[in-house]
Amino acid sequence: MLVSRFATAALLALMTLLGVSAASAADYVPPPPPPVMVQPPPQECCSNWYLRGDIGISSQSVGSLHNDNYGRYTSVNNSYKDFDSAPFYALGIGYEFNNWLRFDVTGEYRASANFKGEDIACVATQSPTCQPDVYTGSKSEWTFLANAYIDLGTWNCFTPFVGAGIGMSRNTIVNFMDVNPIPNAVATSTSNSKWSFAWALYAGVGYKVTDNLTVELAYRYLDLGDAATSAMVGFDGTPDTPFQFNHLTSQDIKLGLRFKCCDLAGLASSTPAFAPPPVYAPPPAYTPPPVYQQAPAYQPPPAYQPPLQSRG
Repeated sequence: MLVSRFATAALLALMTLLGVSAASAADYVPPPPPPVMVQPPPQECCSNWYLRGDIGISSQSVGSLHNDNYGRYTSVNNSYKDFDSAPFYALGIGYEFNNWLRFDVTGEYRASANFKGEDIACVATQSPTCQPDVYTGSKSEWTFLANAYIDLGTWNCFTPFVGAGIGMSRNTIVNFMDVNPIPNAVATSTSNSKWSFAWALYAGVGYKVTDNLTVELAYRYLDLGDAATSAMVGFDGTPDTPFQFNHLTSQDIKLGLRFKCCDLAGLASSTPAFAPPPVYAPPPAYTPPPVYQQAPAYQPPPAYQPPLQSRG
């Protein structure tokens, strides 16, 4: 009898302890999960469009100089026909089609380059007569090109490339003068412009300073087409035929900047060309623990009833 009551009391104490432990477990708030490192998505602004600006220096030449009056001579030999170097300035807009192909259109002003030349014209007689003609003047251009480039891969932010372009050039000859020192004759012209087909070949390298800024150094061979002076006027007022500049070419060295994404104002805050560092994602929203439900009240067992004993 005593053992049975002791076992019952121990069972009740164990049930009470388990109830208190369950209540404490229900009241426990788990700590928030640690932050998760995620990579931010790539930033896009203005898609793959870019602006560009270039400056450079030109070394120009002309294939031949011609005047219809040359037909009056037996021979005309050119001694020299040289242009001085001159700067040029260009602006453009382009689009990066993918990692290796891009396109742009540019407009550039090519400043005046002084011209100096000399021809020796001879007439075949019993005593051949030759006389020199000395030329001076200047030439400038407005050139508009549509260009395509192939990037040949990137190493340590350096990207070599090749390219080609086609377009038009407005070639202007100003203050051209023809001086024949032997008879002391002078003919002059004022200004004349001529549109001509133009094409170009490029080779260079770009250096990616930031995601938005690339510095470019390039060589360009540029064919400017032809040009012509206005009608010449002799010193005595006699009109004369114009001079033709045939096959104008230029070898250029140019330095350029490409601003990607049209982000001119954000250059100071541009990130380096390497990948951006990961950022921390915020932890998930806090979920409150379940509400503790109180265990039912303990009901004592019924009072012990001794078994009935038989008298028989």
